[in-house]
Amino acid sequence: MTNSIVRPRLTLDAFLALPETKPPAEFVVGEIWQKPMPQGEHSCLQVELCKVLNQAGQPGRVFYAFPELRCSFGGRSLIPDVSVFRWGRIPRTEAGRVAHRFLIRPDWAIEILSPGQSQTKALDNLLHCSEQGTELGWLLDPEEETILVVDRSQRLRIFRGDAIVPPLPELTLNLVVADVFGWLVL
Repeated sequence: MTNSIVRPRLTLDAFLALPETKPPAEFVVGEIWQKPMPQGEHSCLQVELCKVLNQAGQPGRVFYAFPELRCSFGGRSLIPDVSVFRWGRIPRTEAGRVAHRFLIRPDWAIEILSPGQSQTKALDNLLHCSEQGTELGWLLDPEEETILVVDRSQRLRIFRGDAIVPPLPELTLNLVVADVFGWLVL
């Protein structure tokens, strides 16, 4: 008979009580997943996406795009590279300021693959978001120059080249895949 130690799985609350790490970690199915440190292409795409999305979404207070925002919902704590929230769903303090903690799912989650990052883990996070009510997920693959889209029914589609990638329905935005990856040429 072998004695074994049974370690209880970490809970979401216990994970959220831990100090933040650099690079940040995500909590997925009782495990801690370390995110890769963003590098040049990743950072460039993230900045440009937030800029373009906020230029389109802020004027009418339609939505706001946040970079590297921790969102804890559905038993997970994820940090999409870009989290987009409709204006009325942005958690706020009593004073009307943006809240520190976002304990809700984003309306649109965007992941950008870094070299060596698991496409499966990134897709797993987007599918979890979709299961919890996120309407749209994008997975940008700079190496392949493709954008994989997850819609609310969890249908997966791959866009490349001159294809226009679908945004949230109330957004008038015609982002062409080739133009998105064109941002990498400075």
